[in-house]
Amino acid sequence: MEAVRSTDAPNPSRRAVRRSQRSILLLWAPLAAQWLMMATEGPFLAAMIARLPDAKFNLAAYGVSFAFALLVEAPVVMLMSASTALAEDQVSYRRLRNFTRALNAGVTALMLVILIPTVHHWVMQDLVGLPEEVSSLTYGALWLLLPWPAAIGYRRFLHGLLIRSGRTKRVAQGTAIRLTSMAATAVVLLTTTSLPGAWVGGAALSLGVVAEALAAHLMARRAVRELQNTPEDPSSGGAPSYGDIARFYYPLALTSIIGFSTLPMLTFFMGRAPDPVESLAVFPVVHALSFIFRAFGLSFLELAIALLGKEYEHLPEMTRFATVLGASASVALGIVAFTPLATVWFETVSGLSPDLSVFALLPTRILVPLPALTVLLSFQRAILMLGKRTRPITGATIIEVTGIVVLFLACGWGLGMVGVMAAFLAALGGRIAGVSYLAWPAREALSSRADGDSR
Repeated sequence: MEAVRSTDAPNPSRRAVRRSQRSILLLWAPLAAQWLMMATEGPFLAAMIARLPDAKFNLAAYGVSFAFALLVEAPVVMLMSASTALAEDQVSYRRLRNFTRALNAGVTALMLVILIPTVHHWVMQDLVGLPEEVSSLTYGALWLLLPWPAAIGYRRFLHGLLIRSGRTKRVAQGTAIRLTSMAATAVVLLTTTSLPGAWVGGAALSLGVVAEALAAHLMARRAVRELQNTPEDPSSGGAPSYGDIARFYYPLALTSIIGFSTLPMLTFFMGRAPDPVESLAVFPVVHALSFIFRAFGLSFLELAIALLGKEYEHLPEMTRFATVLGASASVALGIVAFTPLATVWFETVSGLSPDLSVFALLPTRILVPLPALTVLLSFQRAILMLGKRTRPITGATIIEVTGIVVLFLACGWGLGMVGVMAAFLAALGGRIAGVSYLAWPAREALSSRADGDSR
């Protein structure tokens, strides 16, 4: 707890001890464990679905329903970063809590709109172009995923409070509860019912996240009490108003919405590219594997917000940590993608047939640089959030998604490339464009803070 709160303390003699690579690692490890546990959800459920009847259609429906649930969830994803950065006293906590409740109500209402039968038919069959079998399975899975977005929003808000107070182990413990609940639900439904695999996946995901949200509520009680007992400090400018929170959060929410739209968008593109059903079946499996290694970078964002310091005084130490982290994550994915471990993963672990396993191999190799780029992106975003410059983050995401669209249209529809190949090649190219765009705003944020210190 002291390690995070000390970001405001200008005592250089103590700072070196708290910002050693080991101290950073100890605070990061529980967050990484949380993301890694979440990363196992996709492969676990995909492996179970792949072993059930009509595996190809159910894998495709599971991937589509999950992609749309993520899109609906997008506005609440950055609540963890917001509460980490802004929750400083009783007033800011209360306003952020109310802000969270309003967002959760909104995303739940949006999910219900998608579930209106005429809307669902238009989106899934007319717009996305899904076969009737996949569309029907997707409808049931989305109903089961209805609690997902609001539960995600609530637990991310509370996890930000835990990270800010230095209780990162509690975050990992909550995710362990989520994973256990998810796995138990899947096993029970598979052994006691005849539900389609896509529906089992939706139910397991929802119950797991609801269990994690309840655990976060209990685990964050002490952090919440501390904030409620911390009076507002007028000398620091006071707590942010609802308008301030909205101005800070709007670019972040827009970033998530645009970024999360890539999965439904790629689903739409793959449905109209060569080998659509095979691509849709393989896509969630390859995406889940890459997510395991991208999780290292995703877990770095809130850590960097908490530990960089308000004046970026710990930039050198955090830069060294990020460099090693990004390189290690990409090398690890490369070891899987370019060795017989790939066959073991896709056929033995994920349960794909040999022909689908071969289908998944080259797309996985394309994604090897992505974990390192994810670490870089998280670092850039943390620098900008600490500098209260969130608009460039949205700009970078727009550029990334535009790059994905252009590259997919060129490769998938223009050159006739297999859908899943074009999708992941486009995802890599878009990410390169996004981090390239953020390089200058991040540098400006660091320079302006340095200029302010010199004055």
